[in-house]
Amino acid sequence: MILVTGNKNKVKEFEFILGTHIKNIDLQIEEIQSIDVEEVAKNKAKDAYNILKEPVIVEDTGLYFEELNGLPGALIKFFVKNISLEKICSLVGENRKAKTVSCIVFFDGKKELVVKGETIGEVALKPKGNNGFGWDPIFIPEGYDKTFAELTLEEKQSKFMRQEAIMKMKEKLNNC
Repeated sequence: MILVTGNKNKVKEFEFILGTHIKNIDLQIEEIQSIDVEEVAKNKAKDAYNILKEPVIVEDTGLYFEELNGLPGALIKFFVKNISLEKICSLVGENRKAKTVSCIVFFDGKKELVVKGETIGEVALKPKGNNGFGWDPIFIPEGYDKTFAELTLEEKQSKFMRQEAIMKMKEKLNNC
């Protein structure tokens, strides 16, 4: 089984959470444009399988702003790439509630397994912190006064959306 991602930080998180080395490959797969992480992850998993002809795991994470009716969702990576984190923070008005959803899809050409993990929180007023990657400096998980980027690696990977999704997938794969 291969984890398909070009994001080495995601690979590190998978390995840290699972406590084992993960086979990884970076494929240049055209990503469909949707705010729905499940739709994006399912499409990428099928495309990756069609290229590799081996069982694959694909993960996609979205950041959903309540005030923006769920935007940017799975499109957050394009927001981060094309506008600053400061600008993203300024897009959100008074209602700063947000959630992040991680969707992991396993596909082996026949069987498709889908799991999700979710973390509720809010958008920071401005980016803070140097740990993590992507949009970590602008998301504050519920019950914390720090962004993901201000948490230690162990804190971030111990109980949030990706860890929840990885553990659900591990259980599903063990029961197959």
